[in-house]
Parts: sequence; structure tokens; C-alpha cells
Amino acid sequence: MPPVRASLIIVSRHRTETLLRCLTAVRQLDHTEFELIVVADPVAAAAVRALALPLKLVAFDAPNISAARNAGIAVAAGEVVAFLDDDAVPEPTWLRRLTAPFADPEVSAAGGWVRSRNGISFQWQAGTVDRLTRPAPMAVPGDRVSLHRAVPGVAVEIKGTNCAYRRDVLCRLGGFDPGLRYYLDETELNLRLAAAGALVAVVPGAQVHHFKAGSRQRSARRVPRSLHDIGASTAITLRRHGASAAEIAATRDWLMRGERAKLIRLMVAGGIEPRDVGRLAHTLEAGFAQGLAEELPPLPALPDGADFLPLPAGPRAGRLLAGRLWQAARLRAKAAACAERGEIVTLILMDSTPRYHWQHYDSRGFWEQSGGLLGRAARTEPRVRLCAFPDRIVQESRRLSENRPISAETS
Repeated sequence: MPPVRASLIIVSRHRTETLLRCLTAVRQLDHTEFELIVVADPVAAAAVRALALPLKLVAFDAPNISAARNAGIAVAAGEVVAFLDDDAVPEPTWLRRLTAPFADPEVSAAGGWVRSRNGISFQWQAGTVDRLTRPAPMAVPGDRVSLHRAVPGVAVEIKGTNCAYRRDVLCRLGGFDPGLRYYLDETELNLRLAAAGALVAVVPGAQVHHFKAGSRQRSARRVPRSLHDIGASTAITLRRHGASAAEIAATRDWLMRGERAKLIRLMVAGGIEPRDVGRLAHTLEAGFAQGLAEELPPLPALPDGADFLPLPAGPRAGRLLAGRLWQAARLRAKAAACAERGEIVTLILMDSTPRYHWQHYDSRGFWEQSGGLLGRAARTEPRVRLCAFPDRIVQESRRLSENRPISAETS
């Protein structure tokens, strides 16, 4: 069966470096039938234009993720529209796996799993969210795609950094709500899908790594600069989905308590000063009040897209390089050279310690995992494990090969 034709939209604002790293990984995707749409500020747009890739570039420099995504949807021509954050990096198999469930005409949306900053643990797997924005866990199989029928008022939650929607459904619903400049943008859309009883696919094998770069809302150390948009988006979402005055008041109190508890934990950890707790809590209250006062215009259907512009991509050969930490400089240079030749490269570097393993994507186009020979990779493993170097490399390569092509080569 041929792959589902897809449009991949990446929105970026004032994060040119992370965007370029993301695009390096996107060019390594094994999906054979997708177009790339980048919605970016002028500086980033110029950097992307210099790559001379066949893609659709949309200039956009307003601090509004929903409006930026809608601008991308307006020029999309794929049957399915997928979204990836500029500070995320997809595994090579990500887009093919994420879009495969749309071969079933009943499927309206799909979401994959998101790995955290350490590149190994999961930041997100599966869950639901109700019309009062309260999340709940959802048990799903971790080894296969599962389909879930959403019900009005309770959405299957899929995250904006790893999601896809059938384009005609997305356009009919009006895309993302521009009133949600940041936060709950995909949640509110998922609630509209739930109101229509949408069938949603959860795809564990469709994985991206999310590094959460700094932005207007938070620093690179994930310290919030303001909670205004969180408050405003919550209030607008409640109103969009028919919350009563009592429900709005209760949700406001729940939100204030939760965010204040996060701020206190951050203060105790030394991330903010005591005076910042009250200041940031005030921005949350002001944002919520603004969200209650704003008009709620209707969300008109989005227009049809332009012609399809495929990005050359497809399966590539994989290579695994492995060695000791003292060999890092030589092996990294070799990894970069192999990536430049078009290979999917994974580099594993280990020393003799019990250090935890971390994984990241190098901007030169290769994956690197580093840690101790005795240390754990998955955080559910024992803290210390006895293993010979060749055996450990085999174990890690088997785990990594679930998401990317690998052939072994040790040093």
C-alpha cells in the first residue's frame, strides 16, 4: 500500500538554530511522499531559504502559534497534515508511522510518543483531557497502534509536537483557534474533534525527541517568564466548550493552585526568587481575566491548499558507530562524514562508570548516546548493571533499531 500523502508543518519563531537542526533530521525521514512547510520569522526564513530545498516557506512573525499553524495549513496539499515543533527531532521512521493509520478512512487524527530531554525517557505517551482542561491517563498498548473513539467533552489528547490530522477534517473545523496564542492550542482542537466523535490513533512507534528550547514564555532552563497566556488560553477554552460560571470558577481555582505549587517547587530548587512566585501568579490571574473578557469569534473553514511539492526523502542505510569516550573526537568526525554521505548514523560512546545514558541529535546529522558501561539507559532499569562492552553495544543497538536503521561497527 502506498504511503499516505502528507504535509509536514513546522512553526518557528526566533529559534533559527534549533529549526535548522530539526530540518536536518526531517531530511532523514523515510516517508516517501510528503511536503515540508516552514512557517518562520524573517531571520529563520532567510536561513531556510539558503538551504535551497524544495519546500513551502511562509513568512510569519507574530507570537501566535495557532495563527502560524493555520497559515501553514492554508498552503498544505497533503491528505494528512502533520505537525512538529522546531525544538523537536523526529526519528527517521516517525512520519511514516504517524500517517499510516490514515489508510483507514475513519481515522481523523493521530498522535505519537514524545521522548524527553534525556532522549530516553518519555515526556508523553497517551492520555485524555476533558472540556474543563483536566487531564487523565489512558492505558494503551506500547507495541502497536490503537484506535480510540473520542466522546463529546472528553478528547483523546495528542500533543502538538507530534500529531497529524486529516486535512479536510482540520479545514472544516477551522483549524486552530487564533485566540489561543500559546498553550492548549491542540487541546482545544482535540475537544472539537471529540464533539464530532472522531476516531483517533495512538501510535507508540511514531517518536520524536523534544528538547524544549527557550522561548518568549520560558527560558532555556524552562523557567517561566510569564503565565499570562496559560491563563488566557484556559479561560477561552472553557468558554468555547460551554463551561458554566461555576465550572469556570472551579477550574480557575484548580489552575491557580496547580501553577502556584509548580512555582514553589521551582523556587525551592533555586530556579526563581521568592518574589517571582507572586509576580508570576499575578500574570496567570491577569491572563485568565483577559480570556474571560475577549470576544469569541466563530472559526471559519480554512481554504484549500496549493499544489503538492514533495521533499526528496526515503529510506536510507543505517550505521552504528561505537567506542570508548576517549575516542569521541575521532568517532564524531566519522559520524558526521557518514551522515554527510546520506547515512542514518547512531554513535554510542561509553566509559567504565555507572553514569546514566543520554541521547541527543547532533546538528551535523547524527544521533549520539553516551553514558557508562555500568549505567542504565531506560530509567526503569537497575542503577548499576554488569555487562561486557560488546554485549552492552548489542543490547543498546537492538533497542535503538526499533526506530532507525542500524548496522554495527565498533572501534
